[in-house]
Amino acid sequence: MAIGILLALLGGTFVCLQNIFNANVKKKVSVWATTALVLLLGFAASLAAGLAFEGTALFKFQAEPWFWFSGIIGVGVVACVTQGVQNLGPSAAISLVMVSQIFFGLMWDTLGWFGLEQVPFTWQSLAALVLIGSGALLFQLGPKPEPMSADSSERVQANRA
Repeated sequence: MAIGILLALLGGTFVCLQNIFNANVKKKVSVWATTALVLLLGFAASLAAGLAFEGTALFKFQAEPWFWFSGIIGVGVVACVTQGVQNLGPSAAISLVMVSQIFFGLMWDTLGWFGLEQVPFTWQSLAALVLIGSGALLFQLGPKPEPMSADSSERVQANRA
């Protein structure tokens, strides 16, 4: 269980870091170019790691065929979250992503959809969702960064040099 917790925390770190990187790439190119770059590089890295660790067993798919297309869902993930981070900032966007993930994960667990074992809905689940949703709302209501003018952007660039 401890390894699962550590991996989940590490995954959350990677998601946040990736979305910050993606938002910075998106400042220079379109959301579709960013998405294509992210997913193409992810494919190359996954293929290389899979071949290195699993060899040809990498290509023995055991899942139902419709689950193989989850990468297409990844296009929506990268495009939506990249735009959200750019528009809202990382804390606010990722907090909303997290609430959405928890809500839909809870709903799909409760209903037993997508091959999941059905898990009963409890008041603790509802209370956790309300508390986490309240935290995300606080992020949305908090102070907003002032938009950077072209003049102040040039000063920041000059100070970095």
